[in-house]
Amino acid sequence: MTQSLPVRFSPELETIKPDEHETVAGLNEQFDIILEKTAEDYGHAVRSVHAKAHGIIEGKLTVLDGLATELAQGMFATPGEHAVYMRLSTNAGDILPDAIALPRGLAMKVVDVEGVRLPDAEGGTQDFVMVNGPIFQAPNPEKFLSSLKLLARTTDRMEGTKTVLSSVLQTVNKGLEAVGIASPTVQGLGGAPNVDPLGETYFSVTPFRYGDYVAKFRLKPISPDLTKRTGTEIDASVRHDAIRETVQAEMQTTVGEWEFQVQLCRDIEAQPIEDPTVEWKEDEAPFVTVAKVSAAPQDSWSDAKVQKVDEEMRFSVWTGLADHQPLGSINRARKDTYRHSADFRANFNGCPFHEPRQ
Repeated sequence: MTQSLPVRFSPELETIKPDEHETVAGLNEQFDIILEKTAEDYGHAVRSVHAKAHGIIEGKLTVLDGLATELAQGMFATPGEHAVYMRLSTNAGDILPDAIALPRGLAMKVVDVEGVRLPDAEGGTQDFVMVNGPIFQAPNPEKFLSSLKLLARTTDRMEGTKTVLSSVLQTVNKGLEAVGIASPTVQGLGGAPNVDPLGETYFSVTPFRYGDYVAKFRLKPISPDLTKRTGTEIDASVRHDAIRETVQAEMQTTVGEWEFQVQLCRDIEAQPIEDPTVEWKEDEAPFVTVAKVSAAPQDSWSDAKVQKVDEEMRFSVWTGLADHQPLGSINRARKDTYRHSADFRANFNGCPFHEPRQ
């Protein structure tokens, strides 16, 4: 198939509804329920989503030399190396036993990134927040708010019931996949396969400005130490933190290598900006590698890393360059809600956030 030219970035690509601020206020109200309940129970504030981390990995990102003009954009316009911090997680806002199987997340902070920054983006870093699936579970903030109200009502309640429900939903999800259907809704409720996060491919799900263009991002494992774990399930039926313990043991000897890839938008009808439930098909908009990420064997859950990254850093799609501005209604809703959640956590814990310099 002949590829069409990439779509040029323009502010007109976004469709901003006049009542979006009201939906954001509603999202913050529901996040407050989650934040306050979990902080009360734990005596310590945790993230309103992706509260439980399974590993902290330090590595480096190398921007490739000789990229085509449409790929040499933003932070990828200049070849070179950057330190990175990667946080592996699952998506619930409470700290649940790993037997409750949820989608995996990977947040990556790239250090020492030069360029004009987004409004209120402190420091000199670029954040990428990704999950192990190509689409988001809601088409817009209003639908996401409806789902969040349900999650807020069940936060930190009935762990045993959640575990049983997760087991049932995992069976349902495997049945759906056997007939060629994947259900983000079932997976988000606890029916996701309990896979090893080190073998997963992670997607930005939502679109971003990519300098003069528009793109989604993907982080794909390529080293044998990672790809041999792709699709491998972890038995979490006995150990509360089985995923974290597995990742920590594996990273002692794992050489991690990933490709950081860009998927340029080529048709705003086939690859919409405002609806992240629509997958951008690879045969119409291929992923192309613009950087490599590498990590040497290490302790992925040392006390020092947990303090530095899990406690003292926040990850937000709005931390970074203006050339990588988040696009679409879900991303616009993330700006204030991410900040709201992080501010609650910093104030409750008395621990301000730090953007690393190296």
